[in-house]
Amino acid sequence: MEEKNLKQELDRWYEKVCTRSFIEPDPVQFPRRFTKREDIEIAVFLSAAIAWGRRDLILRSAEKMFGLMGNSPFSFVKSGGYRKLKKKNIHRTFFEDDLEYFCRGFDRCYAKYGNLEELFSSAENVWEGFAVFRNEMAKANSNCYSKHISNPGTEDRNGSACKRLNLALRWLVRKGPVDLGLWKSIKPCMLYIPLDVHVARTARKLKLLERRSNDKKAVIELTEKLRKFCPQDPVKYDFALFGMGAVKNTASNCAD
Repeated sequence: MEEKNLKQELDRWYEKVCTRSFIEPDPVQFPRRFTKREDIEIAVFLSAAIAWGRRDLILRSAEKMFGLMGNSPFSFVKSGGYRKLKKKNIHRTFFEDDLEYFCRGFDRCYAKYGNLEELFSSAENVWEGFAVFRNEMAKANSNCYSKHISNPGTEDRNGSACKRLNLALRWLVRKGPVDLGLWKSIKPCMLYIPLDVHVARTARKLKLLERRSNDKKAVIELTEKLRKFCPQDPVKYDFALFGMGAVKNTASNCAD
């Protein structure tokens, strides 16, 4: 497909998919339930952390998780309510002790930075922000790193695609019918595509992605291609690639 026609097709799918009707069957509905900044931020990172697998199961697990938090995430964190958690399963390989890990990390981050936007905006770019976030969460947990917070790697060592972290930033930074647009210090042009297996498969079929591994280099390659179509907001096409892929995949999973 010629570049001009491909852009038109991506734009058409974006308009079709990125609507209010997208919210109800998607985990983005959970941070949208809150009005307090801190509740929204925490809900974003926790909802994104379990956003893999069948979407109906993700929603069920998220309901369970926020129920444990009394539907007031920030109060739950600051009051130390997470100390009463057991080790029961929440979602696939995510257990109550993983939720405790996140809560302990959030407590440290808010004490040190005031809010999570300040933490991320202290970094030079998104990938460094992920590294800072990951390190701060580990410091709050006896310097142990969680498998649920991906490693973005370094300049000389390629890392994870950080799909769930990139998804969290998309929700927080972009403003639209679906995304919240809460953060202002990070611009949409600075974001990278949340690359799951379905988006990657569709991108390769469209010749937007050549790299075979779904890693950080693939994320950068695909985002740079999409940047040509919309420099100010390349990640908008996450909706288009999701929609195009969902036609082929009726299960509509949020696979990582």
